Amino acid sequence: MDKLEIEGKWNRIKGAVKQKYGEWFDDDKAFAEGKFDEMVGKIQEKSGRTREEIEKELKEWKED
Repeated sequence: MDKLEIEGKWNRIKGAVKQKYGEWFDDDKAFAEGKFDEMVGKIQEKSGRTREEIEKELKEWKED
């Protein structure tokens, strides 16, 4: 398991925790951030790219 795969797993866990927090305290922003972190984590695990690369690509895709 390489560093990026570990970071991806961490982002998935962090995302799941944020989502639960958002559900418990009715915090929509925390829930949305959790979903985003989880998605980035999954992409990291599968692609081996950094979080910064993924966020940059998603931002560029959004602007198109």
